[in-house]
Amino acid sequence: MATAYQNLSSYDSSKVPDASAWKVAIVVAEWNSDITENLLQGACDTLERHGMKADNISVHRVPGTFELTFGAREVAESLEVDAVIVLGCVVRGDTPHFDYVCQGVTTGVTRLNLLFGIPFIFGVLTTDNMQQALDRAGGIHGNKGDEAAITAIKMIDFSCRLK
Repeated sequence: MATAYQNLSSYDSSKVPDASAWKVAIVVAEWNSDITENLLQGACDTLERHGMKADNISVHRVPGTFELTFGAREVAESLEVDAVIVLGCVVRGDTPHFDYVCQGVTTGVTRLNLLFGIPFIFGVLTTDNMQQALDRAGGIHGNKGDEAAITAIKMIDFSCRLK
């Protein structure tokens, strides 16, 4: 696994642009809220640490990970934001449901990135068990929410530099 080699919360802060002029929406799944709320906290803390005002971070909750793409599209169509972060957690079970949800949200976020002029950041944990999710939501492998926030900042900056 990639996180065995790198902590999700580890980055060179000198390479992160100032985010004070930007707005980000975060769409977070309520399912597995013990995990997703930790991801949300990590994302918000990281955005603010890099200059984004709390008022420029809007949080929107949807029931589950599969609903993230609809929520992200609605947010992008309704609000003026520079990026949308989606946060969710899918833990493998005994049925193929895991595969369908993971494939659906991955494809959905990819399509949103192609259709809109802003970045949509994939902050979804897809783990084999709950311990792996805990390890990546503020545990021994850091916090995927931190990583998603840094990615959002860097992608907004990337877009701005091309304009």
